[in-house]
Amino acid sequence: MPGSAMIAITSTAFMLTIILILWRPNGLNEAIPATAGAFFVFLSGSVSVADLGKIGVTISGAAITIIATIVMANVLGSFGFFYWAAEGLASRAKGSGIRLFWYVNLICFLMTLFFNNDGSILITTPILLILLEQFRLKNQDKIPYLISGALIATASSAPIGVSNIVNLIALKIVGMTLYMHTAMMFVPATLGLLFLLFLLFLCFYRRLPRILPSIKIRFDDPHIGPDHPPNLPPGHHAGHRSSHHPSHHPGHRPGHHPGHHPGHHPGHHPGHHPGRSPEHHSYHHPAVQAPTINNRNKFMRNILFFVFLVRVSLFIASYLGIPIDLVAVSGSLLLLGWRWLFFNISPSDLLKKTPWHIFVFAFSMYVIIYGLNNIGLTNWLIGFLKPLVSGDLHNASLIMGALISLLSIFFNNHPALLIGTLTLSNMQLDPLTLKIAYLASVIGSDVGSLLLPIGTLASLIWMHILKEHNVKVNWKDYVKVTIIAIPPTVLFTLIILPYWVEWVYKIIS
Repeated sequence: MPGSAMIAITSTAFMLTIILILWRPNGLNEAIPATAGAFFVFLSGSVSVADLGKIGVTISGAAITIIATIVMANVLGSFGFFYWAAEGLASRAKGSGIRLFWYVNLICFLMTLFFNNDGSILITTPILLILLEQFRLKNQDKIPYLISGALIATASSAPIGVSNIVNLIALKIVGMTLYMHTAMMFVPATLGLLFLLFLLFLCFYRRLPRILPSIKIRFDDPHIGPDHPPNLPPGHHAGHRSSHHPSHHPGHRPGHHPGHHPGHHPGHHPGHHPGRSPEHHSYHHPAVQAPTINNRNKFMRNILFFVFLVRVSLFIASYLGIPIDLVAVSGSLLLLGWRWLFFNISPSDLLKKTPWHIFVFAFSMYVIIYGLNNIGLTNWLIGFLKPLVSGDLHNASLIMGALISLLSIFFNNHPALLIGTLTLSNMQLDPLTLKIAYLASVIGSDVGSLLLPIGTLASLIWMHILKEHNVKVNWKDYVKVTIIAIPPTVLFTLIILPYWVEWVYKIIS
């Protein structure tokens, strides 16, 4: 039996860690409070040395897979891929604000599927800010695109488990393969995303500009790129902007040289921002000069096709029992080697830009959650939940989805899903009920958590980027939308989930 001191220290360490992660004083890297919390949990005795070994095995594959994905995103960024994608998005809008809404959300969905939810936020948000500036939209007209894009980008980690590190860790805990997760989750989660997008369109329909200025946006101009904003159209006055001088990028505050990314002060390396987490600069504004590329469209399409093949190979590897982290690393190394061979760009720039702290954060958070498990939290949850979820697949879906949604909203989705998954793995449910309850937990973690901005790290990063660029989206603007869109989406997805999973389970059994 754990002693009162052990329980008190472990519980206090958990609460203080969550407070500091959500508060992030002075842009504190989330790995720092997580490491401190894990240290005190270990000192309390609620986690043993043997437990640390188990935790390392559990999180290592997920962390390696996510970091390999981030490396691929950074390589594409060094080619100017994401600016090219934004350029295509602008041209396809054809002057329609409504058409732009659908394309913005499509690109946010695809970025999460091809990379991960945090990466999608970090990639798309700065580019959308530049794009919306070029269309001379006022702050209130930018909000529909920014909020809907952020919600879709974050929620899009639900259909495939590889788009979110906590989903990958939870898969390992519950003993489900990536292939099985996708087979059972892709259809209901994607239908839920379409339902969410429909609700967001209804929320924003009256606010979407019907006609956009006819502007040709080119991000491959020598004066436009990672460190220089596109030229503003003639006659564009300061009154059309959020109090920025016309020569400034959305993130270039008055007094900053236009060649500097915000926060890149003289004497500081571009890969390091004082007081901020490395993840805030890991995906955009590459540190190397983008190479000159002939037939740019063909080149970008070929690169995208390669990334698509790597993503597909993850599911094939999962089906064949090959470690997916091995496949992810192989794909990243091939892309890095190809870039080095043909463009003479060494991988050294990515050593500085890759957020290695993800290892530390994932390991430390799981240590804290494992400590809570060892002091009896999951036993208490098992006693409370097992009678409710056993024997009824719809109860299992609705109850676990709602519970993890609530835990995520108030404590962040990372610890919420880990707690829920540990509880389910020890509940001794039948295989079908376990799978439905687990997948419902993922829906609560990936979608239900979006009711408040503190529910996910991706939402917090998004709010931080907007604040840096002086774009005002406050909690009231955010919650006015999510209170209408998120609860119905979660309920809809949780209701259809058991029907699809039961059908797939019968086929594969």
